[in-house]
Amino acid sequence: MIRNILPALILLLAMGYAMSLQAQENPRVLFKTTLGDIELELAPDKAPVGTENFLAYVRSGFYDNTLFHRVIPGFVIQGGGFDGNGEQKKTRDPIVNEAGNGLKNLRGTICWARTNVINSATSQFFINHRDNPSLDHRDNTQAGFGYAVFGKVVKGMDVVDKIASVKTGQKELTVLYQGQKIKNPMDDVPVKPVLILTAKEAKPAQGK
Repeated sequence: MIRNILPALILLLAMGYAMSLQAQENPRVLFKTTLGDIELELAPDKAPVGTENFLAYVRSGFYDNTLFHRVIPGFVIQGGGFDGNGEQKKTRDPIVNEAGNGLKNLRGTICWARTNVINSATSQFFINHRDNPSLDHRDNTQAGFGYAVFGKVVKGMDVVDKIASVKTGQKELTVLYQGQKIKNPMDDVPVKPVLILTAKEAKPAQGK
């Protein structure tokens, strides 16, 4: 009987080790911001399109010296679209919305921002400052499709909290509309700019 159990036990242990190793190898990205570091772990198994899109922007240096331009405490901090001068950056093409991947908009998760169009996310993302179930996928309608989670903060939630606590107000930013630059007053913009100085791929610490 023991002889019959041992091979199965060894197989289960091997599978568990492989799954653990795979989890360790999930890509990570380090944001160095003006208020501290935020480290993110991405979820390529659940959000392959969103993960690859994010890494493409990171690798190109797109997020370097960009603003957190929308900060609402108890809701989200949003960035990834405007340079340090408050001008919207030209992006890659929109991606498919993976909000139905089973990941929830919990505190500390990173998600794709978008317009009312379901498949309209490009470079802008937000980090949930609290659990936001209203942003989760409910159905495939426009109203219920939700916002796609593609990773989570693994270090630096204290920095997210710092960013969420800064003073905000209305500020004029420059948006791109049909190829034209238009000055647009926007709410919830930090009075003192909060910048992502650099965004780089990072490796998990050994033993983690």
